[in-house]
Amino acid sequence: MNITHHLEGATLMSFAAGALPAALSAVAAAHITMCRRCHREVAALERLGGVLIATLPPAPLEAPDVSAPSRQRPEASHARRQLTLPLARLLDGDLDAVRWRRLGLGVWHQRMPVKGGGALAVIKVAPGRSVPEHGHGGAELTLVLRGSFRDATGQYQTGDVADLDETVEHRPVADPGPDCVCLVASETPARFHGLFARLIQPLHGL
Repeated sequence: MNITHHLEGATLMSFAAGALPAALSAVAAAHITMCRRCHREVAALERLGGVLIATLPPAPLEAPDVSAPSRQRPEASHARRQLTLPLARLLDGDLDAVRWRRLGLGVWHQRMPVKGGGALAVIKVAPGRSVPEHGHGGAELTLVLRGSFRDATGQYQTGDVADLDETVEHRPVADPGPDCVCLVASETPARFHGLFARLIQPLHGL
């Protein structure tokens, strides 16, 4: 697998610190399991975080409040291991088992339940078809699971991740070959330009 598009440094730092919203963390975790470079960078960030914590002065521990849920954040390395497991269960280990909902001509999707902020879904696009042009109100991560697509930011193949922010407007188009299947997470709903896309957006929770 020749991965050429990786997670941005800020995204990797937020992931290692456990600060990414759950939907974005799921995509980041899936990419990291596929990408040696990003896996190494997260491991280095986790080691650095451990060193920084070790330099802090000791502080007395407070007795836990058993009447309220714990607010402690799990270690990022543990979170990274666990996030890939729910993803595998949601996909039933097989992309062909996904129950697709049609969005338009040659475009299907299926939302995934995720706690916390953001939205998580798998999207399938037939060769030559496209996702309507749109922008973002926050971060969007798109991981290619099968096939490939291209947009104004480049071409993305299996294992590549598009790490985009609110400054990007794009219209992803699936390349010739197999259907392009992607795992997509977004902080906020997409801002579609076309009237039809805007009309169906509330029906599909996009």
